[in-house]
Amino acid sequence: MAPHATVQTEPMPRPCSRPAVPLVAVLLLLASSYLALTRYPAAAPLAALIAPSAGRGSAVDSCAGFYRGAGRRAVTASVEEFGAVGDGVTSNTAAFRRAVAALDERAGGGGARLEVPPGRWLTGSFNLTSRFTLFLHHGAIILGSEDPEDWPLIAPLPSYGRGRERLGPRHISLIHGQDLDDVVITGSNGTIDGQGRMWWELWWNKTLNHTRGHLIELVNSTNVMISNVTLRNSPFWTVHPVYCRNVVIKDLTILAPLNAPNTDGIDPDSSSEVCVEDCYIESGDDLVAVKSGWDQYGISVGKPSSNIIIQRVSGTTPTCSGVGFGSEMSGGISNVLVRDLHIWNSASAVRFKTDVGRGGYMTNITIANVTMEKVKVPIRFSRGSNDHSDDRYDRSALPTISDIHIVDIVGLDVQRAPMLEAVHGAVYDGICFRNVSLRAIKHQVVWHCESVYGEAHEVFPAPCEELRNNGSSSSWCGLR
Repeated sequence: MAPHATVQTEPMPRPCSRPAVPLVAVLLLLASSYLALTRYPAAAPLAALIAPSAGRGSAVDSCAGFYRGAGRRAVTASVEEFGAVGDGVTSNTAAFRRAVAALDERAGGGGARLEVPPGRWLTGSFNLTSRFTLFLHHGAIILGSEDPEDWPLIAPLPSYGRGRERLGPRHISLIHGQDLDDVVITGSNGTIDGQGRMWWELWWNKTLNHTRGHLIELVNSTNVMISNVTLRNSPFWTVHPVYCRNVVIKDLTILAPLNAPNTDGIDPDSSSEVCVEDCYIESGDDLVAVKSGWDQYGISVGKPSSNIIIQRVSGTTPTCSGVGFGSEMSGGISNVLVRDLHIWNSASAVRFKTDVGRGGYMTNITIANVTMEKVKVPIRFSRGSNDHSDDRYDRSALPTISDIHIVDIVGLDVQRAPMLEAVHGAVYDGICFRNVSLRAIKHQVVWHCESVYGEAHEVFPAPCEELRNNGSSSSWCGLR
């Protein structure tokens, strides 16, 4: 069938209903993320990475400008034109693969858009291509196949050296792409459902042979936009951009049963210029986890995660954290701003996780304006649990954690005060807490700190001695 004659333009993201943040307040907040530029390599300042939101009356509001793809597509077609049947029973794996290949050829470099109309579209894994849009209409549901053969095995990531859960190769993601530029997955709140229960049961029963696949994974790609869809029941981590640049993930609803194992929401991994905003997540693991490789493999590859903004994320995870850093962080993490986070009924609001053998660094990170209710440990720096890729990791490779600013935090009905523990043999310094109020603590009201040093200002309950500022308000932490 001949392509449509019209040129398609992607819809504008849904407007945010929250009030705009005052410009002066935002600039002051962004100023708090500049400490470690002389100690570790960091890219452009975060202030330079946030673009104005057109038509929304705010000078600094959205980081969606990280995506710099064309957005326009020369041809468009429905997956039905390639033989797909939306009855929830017919396998459409071949149809999706034919559609992507045929549209890419038709477009001749001008970009293509594949539309998924209302219906239940069962499919195995398929790969996207450059200058490509996958658009899910309202009522469209892409269903992941429950046959493991429809999720082929691929090589492990170089920065992991093996599958994350099992040795050797790993299952490909349901929607996959590698070495691409200008990739969009969007719609009018259509759904991608990985039907992950079969995979979770393999994990629970200890019969899993290879690492489970993600719902969406883009590898070594640039200008990625994922927006305005609902993602459900991923077998493993839900959205995984790895070795990517200029990534925007916004206006998503991500849902998994709260006991579903390792169903992280969004995991930027060894990636830079990443924007995560306006997302609601219910997960059996971290809502958002920033990563950069595992032990000696991550150290060798040396691809850091940097220049990342995570804002206006809300949700719940009973066993993990709202925003986690690590534990795979061997390539380094720097220049990150997390703000306007709302977490409830969770293990932690924010957690920094690492281990002996990781090496790497976490530096120049600001956490601001966090509200939480019924959280076990509000802020946590935790040691690892002997979680390694293999037994060849370097036991002398200790992580470096420094220049972490945690400001404007409110917690109600929390279980205990923050727990801040450095990995044995390491020292974490430059840790700043300012304007922190944790009320109605049920159990342990005394902060627990081990080899973690810095300052605290206007903090309740009183911090540990390692963070006492001796009444000074003129220090690097108190003025920020």
